[in-house]
Amino acid sequence: MRIDVLGAVRALRDDGTTVDLGGPRHREVLARLVAAGGRMVPTDTLVDDLWAEPPVRAVGALRTFVAALRRALEPSRPPRTPPRVIVTEGPGYALRLPRDTVDVHRFEDALARARRTPDALTDLDAALRAWRGPAYADVTGSAWAQRERTRLGELRLEGVELRARLLLDSGSGAELVAELGAHVTEHPWREPAWGLLARALHRAGRQADALATLRRARTMLADQLGLDPGADLRRLETDILQGATTLQPPRTVWTAGVRLGPRTTVELARTLALAGGDALVHSRRDRLAAVQAAERTEDIALTARVIGAYDVPALWSRADDPEQSRAVVAAAERTLTALGTDGPAELRARLLATVAVESRTADLSAIERTRAEQAAREAEALARELGDPALLVFALNGVFLQSFTRPGLAAARDVIGAEILDLATRHELPNFTVLGRLIRLQSASALGDLDAATAHAEAAEQLAVSTEASLVPVLTGWFRARVTAARSTAPGGPTAATAAAHYRAAEDALAETAGMPGLHRGLFALALLGLRLLHGRPAPTDPALDWGPYQPWTHPLVLLARNRAQEARNALAMAPEPPLDHMQEALWCLTAHAATRLGERPLAARAATALRAARTEHAGGASGMLTLGPIARYLAEAEECADKR
Repeated sequence: MRIDVLGAVRALRDDGTTVDLGGPRHREVLARLVAAGGRMVPTDTLVDDLWAEPPVRAVGALRTFVAALRRALEPSRPPRTPPRVIVTEGPGYALRLPRDTVDVHRFEDALARARRTPDALTDLDAALRAWRGPAYADVTGSAWAQRERTRLGELRLEGVELRARLLLDSGSGAELVAELGAHVTEHPWREPAWGLLARALHRAGRQADALATLRRARTMLADQLGLDPGADLRRLETDILQGATTLQPPRTVWTAGVRLGPRTTVELARTLALAGGDALVHSRRDRLAAVQAAERTEDIALTARVIGAYDVPALWSRADDPEQSRAVVAAAERTLTALGTDGPAELRARLLATVAVESRTADLSAIERTRAEQAAREAEALARELGDPALLVFALNGVFLQSFTRPGLAAARDVIGAEILDLATRHELPNFTVLGRLIRLQSASALGDLDAATAHAEAAEQLAVSTEASLVPVLTGWFRARVTAARSTAPGGPTAATAAAHYRAAEDALAETAGMPGLHRGLFALALLGLRLLHGRPAPTDPALDWGPYQPWTHPLVLLARNRAQEARNALAMAPEPPLDHMQEALWCLTAHAATRLGERPLAARAATALRAARTEHAGGASGMLTLGPIARYLAEAEECADKR
């Protein structure tokens, strides 16, 4: 008995005759069991995979299909003897056949062997010839089959390219020019294919054509995706120009595995993002254009690489461009679905980390936030399993941005920052070293440890010189203003006017840094309000102040400063709960303070409940950029108000 799914689903007897499997549902049941790779598939899963809207008697129909398949696959099995091919196991069914009797398993095993050693080229050749069309070609309209077609289609392309690489490395390959030319035409987004075609042309003595091929690849990537060629293509072009000996077949026996997989990057967008300023705006624009262009290619693996390559460290929990963030998250989630749970772990981890990092808007729905938190956890788990430090720090960046689930978590965020800092330092990832320092600065600021925070600020500034991270001194300038504000209440400390001047200087520096509205809007006004509260003064009433996203929580205090108590009471009643971001403790403290002054006991009690876990932290300190003073002060007055009878 042999089963083939690399094309239409079919079963063949030993003599080569075809087994009558029955109707489309029968073939789909068999195909689904093949896709499980010998694992048991629960009945409920089979029902859900067969029908978008299962009929009332779906389980009974499934059992009928299985019984018919058993008769077809084991026609000579005596009555009342247990089946040996499709077996009942626990709550479902499993296919029990040797792997070499199923074409898709033979292909996967041949590819795995060829990755380890070139001696398996003959098996890979035979496995590639066994493809009769798209996998599960006659199983249409099923999500599971589409995922498998996508996964196996990617593996087939890798197999074609690996076969060509093995032939070229063995000293032959000139005969591959026509085959690889057609492959590149059909799949123009696969960088390794361009490199293999150029190598084959060079092997055939066509050096000029080889260089022209690489230049066509460069032009296509730049025009269509806004990308530069990866390091492998750039190195190959240099080697051809210089006649490098690396283009000759190796004389040693291979002992290491062959690493596969195209590496397409968005280095230009990443570089612009890290440069800051106007470049940050262009970076976001170019990044989204690259993602959209990649999706249009319908190459799932390429799309995953383009989305996941933008591993730019992110510190702030409010997005600068919420609409673009949502578009990137949506593209990442579509790509994750297409890859399926069995897709390449590294690509899935990068996509999940992207979802976690980009889900930063303060107005996330509960469902979106849950998805983002789950994505962060899954990305971290996959990255740890893969043992890739660069991938792990990116995943931990997502974990950090999803760690603002309630007030009082500064110590937990410091643990995340410490691991990012340790990994990035040991593995020479300077941009994430800066991120680790800034996270630890924020955490120490929230905990009121200004000496530790200052040490992290100084270390970040030193790193910024070598990494050309121009945003770092802007952020640390705000931190130093926050320190001045905190010390302005101490005897002999700087005056409140000096602290306000420092905030103004920090605001001017931030205003010159384009492209960061998620951080900038409302920050200066909130800092001035915090400074006034530190000194027991009413809120500023300057109408020119931009309160940005913080207006619902600051407006009651501004109205109180204008002696408009009833309007303040109305504004306080309309204020929502603070968003789960860097400023949540500060906004809860503003709510507590306004409720106390207005005698709103239920709201004061709610604010007190929210703030108790953060009683040892400083309001606004989690931002590392401003302070309203110790949370304990606001908590005490809220509790006193709530307890009054």
